Amino acid sequence: MLIIPYEQLSPDALQGLIEEFVTRPGTDTGYTKATIDQNVEMVKKQLRRKEAVITFDEKSQTANIINVNDTNKNQ
Repeated sequence: MLIIPYEQLSPDALQGLIEEFVTRPGTDTGYTKATIDQNVEMVKKQLRRKEAVITFDEKSQTANIINVNDTNKNQ
């Protein structure tokens, strides 16, 4: 699992990744009680505050956003 600094993504790529994350079906992301725009902004703030990170799994070729405290659990 690689940690990808959010600053390395283009604004459009970051927006798309976060929108996909907060609207992902079948997952309990905790981002369901607000609008998509509000949820996207919440995730952006978490990334800026270093509370969340973007990860990339080379094996599955998928990106995810996780709580920074969970980074060691997923390695």
